[in-house]
Amino acid sequence: MSKVSIIGAGEVGAACASCLADRDFVNEIVIVDVKPGLAEGKALDMRQSAALKRFDTNIKGYTGDYSFTANSDVVVITSGITRKPGMERSDLIATNAGIVREVSKQIACYAPESIIIVVS
Repeated sequence: MSKVSIIGAGEVGAACASCLADRDFVNEIVIVDVKPGLAEGKALDMRQSAALKRFDTNIKGYTGDYSFTANSDVVVITSGITRKPGMERSDLIATNAGIVREVSKQIACYAPESIIIVVS
């Protein structure tokens, strides 16, 4: 496999990217997040550990630009919100379903042949 894109640079997305990189399983990992600078920072942290962990995976992070997911073999969607105090589960599901719907439209545009894995 040559390219995996991870949508969401939170704990789950970062752990997924780190695990893939540590195993030197793919050539490239792209991390995309809506929060400015988060994906870029996580990617930089992982790249700086490459010499210690002995992997060659190219890791890049981007804020909100799904065009970099083009030609991904696999896209892992980890984006969504956590349940807030007083929030009903149905509200959480509706909100996260909307987020996954919007992300999926972007993936369909830029990486239509990819396998999509949703972690929710």
